[in-house]
Amino acid sequence: MTKTKIRTIIEARMPKDGMVQTGIKGVQLFRATEAVPCAPAVYEPCIIAIVSGGKETVLDGQRYVYDSSEYLCCPMSMPVEAGTPAASPENPLYGVYIALDQRLMSELTIEIEASGRRAPLAEGSARGIRLARWDDGFLDALLRLVQLSDSALDTAILGEARLRELYYAVLKGEAGAFARQAFGPGNAIARSILHVSSRLEEQISIDEMADRAGMSRAVFHRKFKQATTMSPIQFVKSMRLNNAAMKIAGGMTVAEAAMHVGYVSASQFSREFKRLYGQSPRQWSDRHQLPAALVG
Repeated sequence: MTKTKIRTIIEARMPKDGMVQTGIKGVQLFRATEAVPCAPAVYEPCIIAIVSGGKETVLDGQRYVYDSSEYLCCPMSMPVEAGTPAASPENPLYGVYIALDQRLMSELTIEIEASGRRAPLAEGSARGIRLARWDDGFLDALLRLVQLSDSALDTAILGEARLRELYYAVLKGEAGAFARQAFGPGNAIARSILHVSSRLEEQISIDEMADRAGMSRAVFHRKFKQATTMSPIQFVKSMRLNNAAMKIAGGMTVAEAAMHVGYVSASQFSREFKRLYGQSPRQWSDRHQLPAALVG
């Protein structure tokens, strides 16, 4: 019933496909009625909750297919492929995208750890992203959050408190241990990823990343791969190329996209782009447009 209420709110706000702001920082509603195959994307730290239909995300070859029974938790910036392969007018995709604020998530993580009453660790392991089953706390917090979009005053006064409630539900839920690890004060890998993702246009060395994390190159390489499934070099390259592919699909020229993500050599950019996507940047530009609800 609660998911139906959330869908009704989204339907009322969204007569056509796309994403709309709710007025709460980082919270967007999305809708898609067109099947779109997986395409390069970059997930910033976020929660993606589907209330109708299904979505697909691929990270380093591992496929995550999820619907209204699970939400996606991505606590660190990740180069992925994302799509809506099952969306149609008869089976529309409706959902909510919630950006995870580093400061607020870290504050809550510290408070939980300091309380001495740690939320139980979830079974299994996850790297990069994790799917988590909806629980009553998450469901109620999400409904209360999206209900604010009906009133600008309520949004302004209660928005951060409701967002904090949703974050707390995530940290207590099935993905809680995974998220707390990423936002804990001692996670040097998460800090390294944040540093890299905000400086893709700069030349980045693995030694510099290891030094920033306070680790030897070998230890940093091992811990980085444990956290993301990728080596540091592979991660940086994927982040750059995925960002470039999104910018090209969004209308930026190939040369501008290459420069924007730190490539000095156009020929190197073209070679690495074709190696990853199977076609040249020019061919990609001719065949792709940024699909609606790709982020959500």
